[in-house]
Amino acid sequence: MKAIGYFQSLPIDQKDALIDLQLDKPIAKGRDILVKVAAVSVNPVDTKVRAAMPPENNQPKVIGWDAVGEVVAVGGQTELFKVGDQVWYAGDLIRSGSNAEYQLVDERIVGAKPNTLSNVEAAAMPLTAITAWELLFDRLDFYPQLPSDLNRYENRVQNNPDDARLLIIGAAGGVGSILTQLAKQLTNATVIGTASRPQSESWVKELGADHVINHREPLVPQLKALGINDVTHVISLTHTDQHYDQLVEALAPQGKLALIDDPQKPIDIMALKIKSISLHWEFMYTRSMFATQDIQQQHQLLTLLSQLIDKGGIKTTLGEHYGTINAENLKRAHAHIESNTAVGKVVLEGF
Repeated sequence: MKAIGYFQSLPIDQKDALIDLQLDKPIAKGRDILVKVAAVSVNPVDTKVRAAMPPENNQPKVIGWDAVGEVVAVGGQTELFKVGDQVWYAGDLIRSGSNAEYQLVDERIVGAKPNTLSNVEAAAMPLTAITAWELLFDRLDFYPQLPSDLNRYENRVQNNPDDARLLIIGAAGGVGSILTQLAKQLTNATVIGTASRPQSESWVKELGADHVINHREPLVPQLKALGINDVTHVISLTHTDQHYDQLVEALAPQGKLALIDDPQKPIDIMALKIKSISLHWEFMYTRSMFATQDIQQQHQLLTLLSQLIDKGGIKTTLGEHYGTINAENLKRAHAHIESNTAVGKVVLEGF
């Protein structure tokens, strides 16, 4: 089968940073399904892994953690999918990735693809949607207000305060784009997103944010100018170390701070004590990497998101189409992600 990978971690402008490969087609066993990949998207994690995680045992490393495709084979213990099903998923960080014609994936972290989206539109969403959903409903304990005809989400807490004020740092990016929609449509929170350019500000407003402020300017004065003295929840998606002191200042006593990035400088958690602020870290691969007892929650949430999308409530966060899935186009996509100027998601389609 065709695949794209690398033999050594290199800067993306190097010739062999990503190369076209021919590999054996894998075989489905156990709870795995074998998916013929139709479209993928590129996330910051792709660039970080490529740059920092060299392959082992002189074998090429295939990355990629967003995919849409068709089930072409199933393992002997599968329960959720059959051959011919159209699926979407974000995969497992410690297994071979989606930049290949065929990929094995545990069915418990796979959902049915939305019927109303094309492969490209759907591929833009799984990883960021899982991250956004888990941030809101598993880490910060909001409870999704779902239409009555949809299955309930099985998290433990049913908490959705009417006076919640949620600040999202980096609301125009991949996670922010779906997070803004979920927060606005499935919670009662006032949603304040941050963006620094006219294009990204317009995008965040289009996604439904109640207010948009500039994260390149002091945050608290901008909030106060909106009549918002403090916020009850903060989700920081990027440059947390740069904004940390301001976030602590902006948070109300007993507020909640969640983040997903890797701060370049240490953050002082003692600064949270006087306000009894709780700190929450989201890593969407935790369930798959550790095969947690609730691993199938990712199947469930992807299924619910498909239903919400098909009802017209949530829209794709597709940003740019970079063409066929090959080394040349993936290198372009990685370079674009590393520039930190992406709005929405970068997607590639077909081999």
